[in-house]
Amino acid sequence: MSFASYRLRDPGGTYTFSSRPRAVENRSKAPQPEALRNYGNIMYDRRVVRGNTYTQHILPTTAQANAAESQRQQELRRRNVARKRDTSRLQTPDALQGRTHIHVQTDLYLEELSDAIVATDNECQTDAFLDKPATPLFIPAKTGKDVATQIEDGELFDFDREVQPVLEVLVGKTMEQSLLEVMEEEELACLRAQQRAFQELRNNELAEVQRLQEQERRRSEEKKRRVAQQREALQKEKETAEKIAARAYTQQYLTDLLPAVFSSLTNHGFFYDSVEKDIETNLFPWLMTEVNSRLERRHTARHLLDSIIHDVAQMRVERFDELETQPEKCDE
Repeated sequence: MSFASYRLRDPGGTYTFSSRPRAVENRSKAPQPEALRNYGNIMYDRRVVRGNTYTQHILPTTAQANAAESQRQQELRRRNVARKRDTSRLQTPDALQGRTHIHVQTDLYLEELSDAIVATDNECQTDAFLDKPATPLFIPAKTGKDVATQIEDGELFDFDREVQPVLEVLVGKTMEQSLLEVMEEEELACLRAQQRAFQELRNNELAEVQRLQEQERRRSEEKKRRVAQQREALQKEKETAEKIAARAYTQQYLTDLLPAVFSSLTNHGFFYDSVEKDIETNLFPWLMTEVNSRLERRHTARHLLDSIIHDVAQMRVERFDELETQPEKCDE
């Protein structure tokens, strides 16, 4: 049945259907993934623990801890190798500048990632064990009757007759073993003699080979030395020819260069007379300095004299003016 809408008939009334009930049409359901089909079923929920949840934490021994660590390292190494060999899977592109990649869970249910293993300690006390008593010796019950029989010497075993085949076997085996040992010693002696002969021959051949190698080495060194000497002679000859050519070219070039250089240096004042240079650099500057100082003193003296004369003349003019004005005052 489909859902029907309600309406309020009056403010104080109850809800009633506004349309008649009708059947719902069958709709085709789209295929859902496995995770969505099992959604809500606790049998497929990873957060639900199945089986016995009671565990007793037992401290592992050193050997067990080392074995567990070795197994974990092997598993990590195997995963790394498998990850490197997996070339068909698309790799994540490199992050942009200023950004970094992080690991994100894409499962339907998020799980807490932690390296620490959740463990609990449980203890229990058992009763003390009692020592097991010693097991009594089992002695079967005696049954039947005891009887005895008298056996005289030589009736069951004759030593002289019974020991003869044993002695024959022992003597025969001893002789056979002795002969084998003697033959083995002779064979070993022959092998040692052959080995000594082969060793001597081999030593002689090695000595001959070393002599030939040494001779070849001396020849090779002599050849290299002669080649080096010839190359050095050719190099020296080439250098000598180059020096001769350079000397001839230098002489030809300097024939016109030296007069031009000397004339240019003379014109620029690099070649001069020491007396004339001393007069120009020492006497003339001192003379000009003295002349300037004397002229300056003379000019200063003239300036002072002119100033004195001007002052005296000015004073006399003022005095004459005063003398002229006095008679006029007297006449009045």
